[in-house]
Amino acid sequence: MTVRAQMIRFALVGVANTGTYYGSYLALLTRLPYLAAHAIAFASSMTGSFLLNSYFTYRTRPTWRKFLLFPLTNAASFTVTTGGVWLLVDLAGFSSRYAPLVAAVAAIPITFVVSRTIMLRPETAVEGQ
Repeated sequence: MTVRAQMIRFALVGVANTGTYYGSYLALLTRLPYLAAHAIAFASSMTGSFLLNSYFTYRTRPTWRKFLLFPLTNAASFTVTTGGVWLLVDLAGFSSRYAPLVAAVAAIPITFVVSRTIMLRPETAVEGQ
């Protein structure tokens, strides 16, 4: 599969994942401060994102090793989106309802590069096997 095809599939998974995240975020926002709602919604959408990217985007077998490394993808995205949400809400006066969507756009290229590196990295054989 070409990198372009992977980028398109990554974007489709991202749309689905963003919808899941945003629905959770709005539900949590009724009871929690915006940063707490953001962190919980973000963490809860990680597993689905991992599986969709494994099977659909990169067509690779999910492994525990990749699953354990996958949060690095989300850590990069989390850093960019959290900083973006804070900047947009506290400094630029954006609504806390819409700031995560704007911040998510900035995270897409960074997340794709990190995700592709993790998901397509060959598994290393364990010594002695």
